[in-house]
Amino acid sequence: MSAPPRSRLEGPPSTPRLRLAEPAPTGSGSSAPKVVAEGVPTAVRPDQQIGDGRYPIAWLTITAPRGAIPTATSVCECGRNLFAAGRRKALALIADHTDHKTRCPLRTTQERTAP
Repeated sequence: MSAPPRSRLEGPPSTPRLRLAEPAPTGSGSSAPKVVAEGVPTAVRPDQQIGDGRYPIAWLTITAPRGAIPTATSVCECGRNLFAAGRRKALALIADHTDHKTRCPLRTTQERTAP
């Protein structure tokens, strides 16, 4: 007598092996795939946006959800990274961030060298 087949109790069900898809035949009957879709440019074009040379160096983020404690974060590329929680402290940080724009070494150097 032979033993009954064992049933798998754990693991994913066995799946049949999948085959890779073959390219669909083209209108001429050959199965050569198209390299580029019609109407799509093949070369990457340069970015057409021309800036005036300015870029941000300081960020002020204010979060004040209804019914929660307001927060503020002041970050600058000169190394400044300050955080305040609470209405009074957040308002003070906002004022300090505004004042930092006049004292920041990166900003004052850029404005002096600008034409």
